[in-house]
Amino acid sequence: METKALFDPMNYCNSLTTYSRRKTIPVKVGDVFIGGNHPIVVQSMTTVDTMDTLGSVEQCIRMIESGCQLIRLTAPSIKEAENLQNIKDELRKRGYNTPLVADIHFTPNAAEVAARIVEKVRINPGNYADKKKFEVIEYTDESYQEELDRIRERFLPLVNICKQNGTAMRIGTNHGSLSDRIMSRYGDTPLGMVESALEFLRICEDENYFDIVISMKSSNTQVMVQAYRLLVQKLDEGGFKPYPLHLGVTEAGDGEDGRIKSAVGIGTLLEDGLGDTVRVSLTEDPELEAPVGRELVDRYEHRAGHHQIKEIQHYPISPFEYNKRQTLEIYNFGGTNVPRVITDISSISQISEREMKNLGHHYLPELDKWKMNDQGCDYVFSGSNPIPFMLPNGMKEIQHFPIWLKSEDKINKFPALSAKEFKEEKHFHTGLNFLVLNDQEVEGIIPYLEERKDVVIILKSENAHNMPALRRAFVELIEGNNQIPVVVQVNYPFADPDKIMLYAATDVGGLLVDGLGEGIMIALNHDEQYERVNILQQVKLHNSVSFGVLQAARTRMSKTEYISCPSCGRTLFDLQETTAMIRKRTDHLKGIKIGIMGCIVNGPGEMADADFGYVGSGKGKITLYKGKEVIKKSVPSERAVDELIEIIRKDGRWIEPEV
Repeated sequence: METKALFDPMNYCNSLTTYSRRKTIPVKVGDVFIGGNHPIVVQSMTTVDTMDTLGSVEQCIRMIESGCQLIRLTAPSIKEAENLQNIKDELRKRGYNTPLVADIHFTPNAAEVAARIVEKVRINPGNYADKKKFEVIEYTDESYQEELDRIRERFLPLVNICKQNGTAMRIGTNHGSLSDRIMSRYGDTPLGMVESALEFLRICEDENYFDIVISMKSSNTQVMVQAYRLLVQKLDEGGFKPYPLHLGVTEAGDGEDGRIKSAVGIGTLLEDGLGDTVRVSLTEDPELEAPVGRELVDRYEHRAGHHQIKEIQHYPISPFEYNKRQTLEIYNFGGTNVPRVITDISSISQISEREMKNLGHHYLPELDKWKMNDQGCDYVFSGSNPIPFMLPNGMKEIQHFPIWLKSEDKINKFPALSAKEFKEEKHFHTGLNFLVLNDQEVEGIIPYLEERKDVVIILKSENAHNMPALRRAFVELIEGNNQIPVVVQVNYPFADPDKIMLYAATDVGGLLVDGLGEGIMIALNHDEQYERVNILQQVKLHNSVSFGVLQAARTRMSKTEYISCPSCGRTLFDLQETTAMIRKRTDHLKGIKIGIMGCIVNGPGEMADADFGYVGSGKGKITLYKGKEVIKKSVPSERAVDELIEIIRKDGRWIEPEV
């Protein structure tokens, strides 16, 4: 894959440095247009049983009033597909004209019913008229073509019904539910995801049907980003029309984790002008999803016209596969080290031992000892407010250079220098110095960094097009053959907690998924009116978000990851309650991924990335997995969490929680 074409940004976006939305054909869905020159559309999905007409209608109304512009409902069989008419009629009767989308997985006959009722249908090429039994099958070109012919025969009736009724379609590939046929030829890869969609797209184009939106969803943000980029390249390369893109991260989870993970995937693509409709998948009530999606999308409303960033003529990073930037190991940055977290407390004077709990380090006065949790920051930036006590092992202090010069301890504390100080100074820490640069200063400082093995850069940008400006600075370092580690600093003055989560996840996560960055630092800002307790809460949020971004980008696992679906009408148990229950028992298991799926449709396939799985298989019945292997079937739900823990224990990955 290492070809020149792979490194040409024109293959997946208009520009790597100037915000420019990809131009697509417009697709009409009822009264809403996706793509073209139309604003990005925010959508969500109901969680009520589709057979519950009034319950579905009431939930749809709550979703619409929260900002949802398209509503998806599950139609797993003909009876649910038929009941979409009753839901639609009642919504129209109450004055709501929001277009409806039918979600189809395994049942072509249900899709054919739904396509006559709703404005759009979503099909998953991995299991619509295709097979998913986790079997490895050897296909000859002839037998592969026979399968494609069979799929065409099953799929054509739906295409014709959509054409006749003016119904749009989403061809929605999911990483975890690629068919056995695709897996056998392409493997569990972004290319396999793209080819899965293109096979169905070719059939549509042969029939002159173009009202199509495409998605490439995964719970792995790196895979998701790579698949969408590759899709755009393959559409262009194959002479297809430029279809609109539906962006989403599957099974993102809930709370802070779900928001951060969604933003790493969705935000990274939005930065490069990709995406025409967005769905944030949270294991929460669906009316909470649209506001998060809107927060992500609105950031780009005035992005055009940002300060100019020097164009990238040759992108030295493959956007379609993960390769970490080669860096020197300096102290415990770079090389094979995980990315580091620097937490900024520079606005706080005379911080106490007890207040350090906001940074993940707990002081036990009775024992005069420190206890660090899995999200204890690696470094603390005190600026001009030195910490008045000895820090625990595992955490180091960074000070402004003039403060460090006056410090009695110049060994265990480290200086942060401006570009001017760095160029003029002769006295440095013998092992580690932090050079604070903005993106405009990088090119000019590179000659001063030759042969230096005692420097880590803290890189920031004031450009509104923040992530691409920082990316451009990384390209300058790479082109200058500079391997010094870089910590990315971002700054969101007075932003609310949700914005800080989403923006940091986009700006830093977007770099991390491309292998750029050896650490993260969120700058601390406060007004003189802020109470100390509020500033400390901000510190706590920044520290937590920093670790969350590293985990969501798959670069540092510091806590248990829950791959939980956002619930829908197929769900066989209360997902929010069950996720909370499993989290309570297992959230001390650092680095383990647990899939929590409401039904067998979103079961072993969708949680392909998980180490262990908890899947609804019937009313009150749970199937438990280790990876993709079924370990126990039909476990009563009241015993299922205990049984799950026993499976983790037998795998040697269980540790007892601390009291």
